[in-house]
Amino acid sequence: MSVVAAPQRAKRSKKVTCEDCFFARNGLCALNLDEACPTYRPDHPDGLRPPSQMRFVFRQERRRQVGWAFPDAQEQARLHG
Repeated sequence: MSVVAAPQRAKRSKKVTCEDCFFARNGLCALNLDEACPTYRPDHPDGLRPPSQMRFVFRQERRRQVGWAFPDAQEQARLHG
């Protein structure tokens, strides 16, 4: 049996720094940190853009019939009558 290695990522993500932050480049940052903070936003020519969010995906329609149900009155009468 041979084990197949998972392909490595071709491109490593660049580490973000405060120098790349919109707030730091526009003189709006009040923090003095060595690394990017949780409010980091990349400086973009279009200005400040909100971070990307997950897309909402609707689930498939569920079955309309139940897989199991209590017997109705006639079935109960036949079973226990």
